[in-house]
Amino acid sequence: MNSIRGIGLQGTGTSGSVPQAAQNSAGPSFADVLREKTGEVKFSAHAQSRVISRNIPVTPQMMDKLQNAVNTAQAKGSNNSLVLFPNAAFIVNIPNRTVVTAMDGVNSRENIFTNIDSTVIAG
Repeated sequence: MNSIRGIGLQGTGTSGSVPQAAQNSAGPSFADVLREKTGEVKFSAHAQSRVISRNIPVTPQMMDKLQNAVNTAQAKGSNNSLVLFPNAAFIVNIPNRTVVTAMDGVNSRENIFTNIDSTVIAG
């Protein structure tokens, strides 16, 4: 049987059933792979707690603008980007499409942002 990393390939002279190694792989779930491939921006646990504790309203319109900002930063080759809104700021890990922290408008004016390579003004 032909295999890649221990996972049997269908249509290569096998019985056609899914091999046990493929059924029990410890890799990312299908939902995780789909989310990554479709480019959906997600929030880390830390960012989620900051959004809640700082009462940052994350609306569907804001998510659309955040998605567009991440797409723009990715197209420019960014790795870690500051995405600025009038009332909030997000630090986003662009390759993982993950918001790593969030600040409201007041806190974002009082902070120094380090380890970023780009800034996107989203709205």
